[in-house]
Amino acid sequence: MLFANSISRIGAKTLIAVSALAALAACTGPRDSTGIFDPYETANREHHETNKQLDTHVAKPVANAYGEVVPNPIRTGVSNFAQNLALPGMVINDLLQLRIDDAASNTSRFLVNSTIGLAGVLDPADAMGVPVRESDFGETLHVWGAREGAYMELPVLGPSTERDAIGKVVDFVISPTRVLLPSDVRTAQTVTGVADAANSRYRFSGTIDGVLYESEDSYAQARLLYLQNRRFQLGQNAGEEIEYTDPYDDPYAE
Repeated sequence: MLFANSISRIGAKTLIAVSALAALAACTGPRDSTGIFDPYETANREHHETNKQLDTHVAKPVANAYGEVVPNPIRTGVSNFAQNLALPGMVINDLLQLRIDDAASNTSRFLVNSTIGLAGVLDPADAMGVPVRESDFGETLHVWGAREGAYMELPVLGPSTERDAIGKVVDFVISPTRVLLPSDVRTAQTVTGVADAANSRYRFSGTIDGVLYESEDSYAQARLLYLQNRRFQLGQNAGEEIEYTDPYDDPYAE
């Protein structure tokens, strides 16, 4: 009932808008010889530089302070709580993709962690062999046949595609925890979500710093990694790599 009510609250206008946007993404042009379609590159690079400055002056120092001051068990508990609240939205996408086993698994995980896991702060479901089965509306659109569309770098949110950008909006709208639960729970979800992002930035600082601050072209490198990882996650281009050409390479160097 929780999931059915959440879906019904999307509303006809939202569904029409999503369908129109999905159709727009499906009609975009083909990838180039490197497997990348980036007609918005000029604007994307501007957003990338803005995001990079935000990381330099806000995200990175906040994440480092959070990681160094807050003990790891507390950071893990906060992240567990945030990730647990994301599970009902994943169940909706599992159902929309007709992946009933995944929906049942994520539902079981949510119920176990929300009860004996103390509202998701602990993760007994993982120890019981019920891992999270990631899903989102971008994947749902992929299953429904929508094409990837153009690559986009979104302000603050970072790398995406037209299809995944639509997915982020719809995931926010249909999330049962945002639609049906009290405002204090929604506030807690937002706060812990930010803390979880800070924890991820701290844990993967080496990789992120390498891409943003050590690459000759951090935009091209971030684009490459995002598209490779996303397509692998969706089961696309198995065994096929996107060609990355460094614009600073000397073609005559040995």
